[in-house]
Amino acid sequence: MKIRRATATDYPEMVRIWESAVKATHDFLKQEDFDHIKSLLAEAFFPQVDTYLMLNDEETPVAFLGVHEDSLEMLFVSDTARGKGIGKHLIHYAIAELNIRKVDVNEQNGQAIGFYERMGFKVNGRSEKDGMGKPYPILHLTL
Repeated sequence: MKIRRATATDYPEMVRIWESAVKATHDFLKQEDFDHIKSLLAEAFFPQVDTYLMLNDEETPVAFLGVHEDSLEMLFVSDTARGKGIGKHLIHYAIAELNIRKVDVNEQNGQAIGFYERMGFKVNGRSEKDGMGKPYPILHLTL
């Protein structure tokens, strides 16, 4: 496994990973919201953060993360790669190398909340709506 900085040429693969991960973990997300977010990823969301890809032994991207300052803004693992320690490896990298200390998580995504809590994060706040003003409550976690 290798982590490297992502570039705009990686965005289509990152969208594929995002789609796979979100379909596996975000069953609460309405289809129209899924489609809308997907349409914004490469043009609006990825360029706003520093993105990093995790590559498997065949150099195929299997996960990515995005950070801004000390916040983890996104971490997605392809559904086919879930449960293999990839997310844990990425979060340790983000903490040690990128100095992240905060993450926001959809309240309905129990798997992600449990994951971040196991990684040492604690809930310290809640917002009724997500960053796009949609009715998906967000939990704010810090190390």
